[in-house]
Amino acid sequence: MELFVIDELNHEDCKKIKARLKEMELQANIEGIYWLPIPAKLLSEKQKTHSDCSPHVLALELDEDSLKLELLIRSSQKLRCDCIEKPSPELREHMIVYLENLLKDLNIDF
Repeated sequence: MELFVIDELNHEDCKKIKARLKEMELQANIEGIYWLPIPAKLLSEKQKTHSDCSPHVLALELDEDSLKLELLIRSSQKLRCDCIEKPSPELREHMIVYLENLLKDLNIDF
């Protein structure tokens, strides 16, 4: 599994991140897991045709001192489908920058 990890976060930073993600209604049914929606324009052609699998998301895990972005496009509706795949380089870059900007907006240094 490929991850983008930001570690050595302090407790206060993690509280701010958790509050923002909750405010954005991104939490999953598992504690500490959040779903980051993927912009439609960055989906693959296969994913665009799999409307029954949408929305497509990336998993974000927040624990005591780190944030882990799983670099695998998931279906929010199904566990297995051929539209579940690694992100394109463009999408990968977009989501990492999105996460970095989220932290900057919260005044979190990393």
